[in-house]
Amino acid sequence: MLQSVIVGLVLISCTCGENPAVQVILTDKGLQYGKDVGAKWIQERLSRVTLPDISGRVLGSIYYTLSGVTITKCDFPEPSAEFDQSIRGLKTSVSGLSVAVTGGWTTQFGLIHDGGSFNMALFKLDVTSEVALGKDAQGHLSVTSAQCVARLGDVDVQFHGGASWMFNPFVNYFKGHIKSEIEAAICPAVKVYIVDLEYQLQAMKVSFDVDVDFVFDLPLTGIPIIDASSMNLGLKGEFYKIRPRIDPPFEAQPFTVQTQPGYMLSVGLSEFTLNSASFALYSAKLLQTTINDSMIPPKSPVHLNTSCMGPYVPQLPKMFPGLLMDLQVYAREVPMFSFQSGVVKLAIEGAVKASAIQPNGTRIPLFKLNIDSKLSGKVWISDGKLKGSAAQDNFTLALESSEVGTFQTDALERILKTGLMLGIGKLNAVLGKGVVLPRMKNTELVNTVLGMEKGFIAIASDVKVLLAGFN
Repeated sequence: MLQSVIVGLVLISCTCGENPAVQVILTDKGLQYGKDVGAKWIQERLSRVTLPDISGRVLGSIYYTLSGVTITKCDFPEPSAEFDQSIRGLKTSVSGLSVAVTGGWTTQFGLIHDGGSFNMALFKLDVTSEVALGKDAQGHLSVTSAQCVARLGDVDVQFHGGASWMFNPFVNYFKGHIKSEIEAAICPAVKVYIVDLEYQLQAMKVSFDVDVDFVFDLPLTGIPIIDASSMNLGLKGEFYKIRPRIDPPFEAQPFTVQTQPGYMLSVGLSEFTLNSASFALYSAKLLQTTINDSMIPPKSPVHLNTSCMGPYVPQLPKMFPGLLMDLQVYAREVPMFSFQSGVVKLAIEGAVKASAIQPNGTRIPLFKLNIDSKLSGKVWISDGKLKGSAAQDNFTLALESSEVGTFQTDALERILKTGLMLGIGKLNAVLGKGVVLPRMKNTELVNTVLGMEKGFIAIASDVKVLLAGFN
């Protein structure tokens, strides 16, 4: 039950004090759903569970072992789960659990061995476990057992086979010993389970390879923040280039995601995450390309040669007649995203270097243009899909330098602006169709809503877990 809550949350998350770029908030609604899913999962698998052997000594020198203990019936009351600020973690408990089990018994009295089968009923078992949450040095979520209490109300045992007729009259004498052994075994078993969960959390990745050159870093930036109704995980959320690693010249800014009690999860994604990706691409010199005439559709009225460019740069056909051209397009600065209320904005400062290509392949520099563009967009979730739209807010073209003399750029600006508008139109057709929200194995987001806030995107969602896929 605890594992389904914690692991599910982390799969959807380190310098102390670092501002997180991603925040994930589990609400009480999400905790209760995780508790219910975990309880159902446990009940479906109780019949497959073999409990540890129970051994002891009664009547002075008779040694016994109860082995192969399996559950035949379980009255599983609804467990409880709550956030606990005092331990900065979770408190789970189950009260009034009753279980019927069966197994085999063996006894040894000196050289005399005997055995048979038994039926046992455990009544009114109460178990309370408190788990503290933290962060290790690598940014993994950590779990430790803070406290565990187990109380068993009563035990009833019936022995069958062998010399069971001798033991049954003494059940009331030694069932107290069996009760104590069972109580003493429960909390160590719970702690082993929590240690196993800790190992699983330590094995989880906190950095994910995007490709051979880029990594998405998602460790915890601080210890989980727990209050009476929610748990907040702050995650780094930074893209970076692996070799060499260059941190961006800007930092994640603090932001506050409002907890949505009506949803299981609230997620905040800072503009820092997208800007770190943009900086990584810029640092890797990937925000540049070369356009040549072979890339222009044959039916296009404009081609990359000095003749076709004559109407825009009159000097070209005269100075370099009949030569092909290419354009080196690149970002002058890191393109930066800005999240504002209801809208996301993108500022692009680019440049174009034009060259003529002689028959022997020699490139002749012609001119350089600076292109500044500002775009805005909206994103939303509809019909289980992430959709969006984009618009051009501003576009300017200016002559930065020229080896062929000055010329007016108005005509070039108009044609490039028209081309950009056509491109945005095609982009909006794709964005309007949307993409299906991502889902993890056996888990999907439902009833998801998205809002743009100043500096971050806020997402609230419920979660649906498909138990059929879990082992």
